[in-house]
Amino acid sequence: MSDRDISRHSPAGFQPGTGRRLKLMVGGLILVLLVGYGAMRVTRSTHDRTLGSDAVTAASAPQPVEVVTAKAASTGRPLTLPGETAAWYESTIYARVNGYVGTWTADIGDHVKKGQVLATIETPDLDADLVAAKAKLRAAQAEVNRRQAEVDFANTTYARWRDSPKGVVSEQEREDKKALAASAKANMEYAQAQVAVDQAEVDRLNSFQQFKQVTAPYSGTITERRIDIGNLVSAGSSSQTTPLYRMAKADPIRVFIEAPQSATADLMKPGGKAEIIPSDLNGRRFEGQIVRTSESIDPKARTFRVEVDLPNPDLALLPGMYVQTAFELAVRGTVQIPASAMVFKTDGPHAAVIDATQKVHFVPVSIARDDGSMLEIDKGLQPDDKVILNVSNQVNEGDAVHMTALDGKPVAEETAKK
Repeated sequence: MSDRDISRHSPAGFQPGTGRRLKLMVGGLILVLLVGYGAMRVTRSTHDRTLGSDAVTAASAPQPVEVVTAKAASTGRPLTLPGETAAWYESTIYARVNGYVGTWTADIGDHVKKGQVLATIETPDLDADLVAAKAKLRAAQAEVNRRQAEVDFANTTYARWRDSPKGVVSEQEREDKKALAASAKANMEYAQAQVAVDQAEVDRLNSFQQFKQVTAPYSGTITERRIDIGNLVSAGSSSQTTPLYRMAKADPIRVFIEAPQSATADLMKPGGKAEIIPSDLNGRRFEGQIVRTSESIDPKARTFRVEVDLPNPDLALLPGMYVQTAFELAVRGTVQIPASAMVFKTDGPHAAVIDATQKVHFVPVSIARDDGSMLEIDKGLQPDDKVILNVSNQVNEGDAVHMTALDGKPVAEETAKK
């Protein structure tokens, strides 16, 4: 159709030549779109090739790893455990007689000597019982004297009848006198036995007299006083009676430690050295040694008790203190490495070792001791071996790696390649 035809059939105001311009505009737009699409495809293809190349480069690049040097296990491993101090002796002192407190002479915190009087108890009932027992003893002794007189008379009478000529006295009378002499002797023996019983009662009550004075059973420190003047006290140590004192001897002093089962071979036997470190004595340390153990494992906690004894002449350590106790365990393995260097495979524990060419080799190892943070290895590693820490699953046998840190210190690239 020509412009004239278009003009003829077009609405009013449509100028000739407008159709041609529209065609040119549409064609130009299509061309621009085609050029843009082509440029986009070229750019995307280039980007994809770059990403692929980067991925290949990254996959083939050595994995960055942190490395630690296996150290020779030339010294024992330290082991520090919590402990608690306990007195050498600790006693609760009760009354041995009934009465009331007359005086007390020792108070809490006092250092007392063995046999020192701590308090006195007034015992009116005991005193009265003793007076009565002595009177009863005197009566029994008088009874013995009376019975002795009867024995003497009976014996004399029997002697006369026994020695009389036959026919003067009858045999029946002679036997009666003999029986009376035997009876008198028996009565005297009974009276003597009663004297012994009464004497025992007097002795018993006399022995209780010494308990009117409450004395210290050993030299130590009064840790508790539960009495005062006039308090009524009862003999015995039942739940119904009140103790008079508590005291303790803290020189020497004991330290109790609950040791883990893993330390059995090192700490179960007496003789090992120990260092006691209280938390509140300005860093002061005390030297002691293991003197006894429970020689059995607690099935619930899997621990055993260790007791350390040490001198405490200045009483710096008090019973009931919380302390740290340091032991040194004997060497079992040849090298030591952190526990984070261990790799556990289906066939057992391994360590990832870097050789001179910076390649990885997984070496089977034998663990001699595991204290949680450090391991002692007795087979598989040598001192100065370079072992990878925290081995990832991207590190495989024979892979080349890049060492970024050695023994906790950053490593320069030139050093890592050496």
